[in-house]
Amino acid sequence: MKTGFARLAAALGLAALTAAATPAEAQDKKVRLQFAGAFPSSMQILGPAQTRTIEYMKKLSNGTLDVKFFEPGALIPGSQYFDAVSNGSLDMAYTAAGYFTGKDIAFAMFTTVPFGPDAGEFLAWYEYGGGNELMKEMHAKYNIVAVNCGIISPEASGWFRKEINTVDDLKGLKMRFFGLGANVMQKLGVATQLLQAGEIFQALQLGTIDATEFSMPTMDLSLGFYQVAKYYYFPGWHQQTSIGQLYISKAKWDEMSQHQKDVVELACKAQMLQELAESEAKQFGAMKELQAKGVIIKKWSPEILKVMEEKWQEVIKEESAKSANFKKVWDSYSKFRADYAIWREHGYMK
Repeated sequence: MKTGFARLAAALGLAALTAAATPAEAQDKKVRLQFAGAFPSSMQILGPAQTRTIEYMKKLSNGTLDVKFFEPGALIPGSQYFDAVSNGSLDMAYTAAGYFTGKDIAFAMFTTVPFGPDAGEFLAWYEYGGGNELMKEMHAKYNIVAVNCGIISPEASGWFRKEINTVDDLKGLKMRFFGLGANVMQKLGVATQLLQAGEIFQALQLGTIDATEFSMPTMDLSLGFYQVAKYYYFPGWHQQTSIGQLYISKAKWDEMSQHQKDVVELACKAQMLQELAESEAKQFGAMKELQAKGVIIKKWSPEILKVMEEKWQEVIKEESAKSANFKKVWDSYSKFRADYAIWREHGYMK
């Protein structure tokens, strides 16, 4: 069932596009698209975000964008989405740039940044601080059109079988970890690996990994991690905000009219607004349910967080020295945050 929020977003977008459409745009040719999801449609928050995006695209285009959803792995593994969209064998994929740091470590910055901003500040950098331009420029080299299409608020930072009281307790652990936060954990003696959502539970159950982070309480609950690990740590220092992307092959993008391209971008913006509201609304209920299942919710001590942040500063220096692209994105991001600081410090209650 649609919420009033979803109906309003769709109705406003449709009205705006219809009013702006020329007669030529009103007769757009039909473009058929395969849409590969990174997350099972049944997964809380992230699953509906994908199907909602498709629903908005179909409605706002008056059906001229004919989009078909495919579950993760139905076409190809999620780890291959980048290459498939790049070479045009896949039309579009809902994913996150941070999964593809093997192409360029700078891609991690477009999904989430350790000890980074909340959703408002991150979006402000993207929309008004140059983030969008950098993201599009870097993906264009691979014939990928990247559009921000998902956003969630803070994640949890890990499920552990044992209580973590000092940074020494992390040494030797094998842990699933995402993005630049993994570089930080490696400096603390953790052996990290990046697993797709559907692979994590079995790896944790079989002991292939000792601990894991994935996402927010609603999603972690649906994946059943509480059945294997009982200590659940907050805050998600590595992912205070996470932004996902819709990847579209350049060849397929070029088939679209300007009106249809506008539809894709507006559909993603409407979906992000809905997803952020939903992610904020549902976490407390999931946390209460997890507690009822015997999960022990913990917060990192200030001492441990301090060490993690120090290691993060080391990662920044190392990656900036190794990657010109990382330095370029980091310089843009950090300058915006420095300028924003006076507003952050004075405009918000602590």
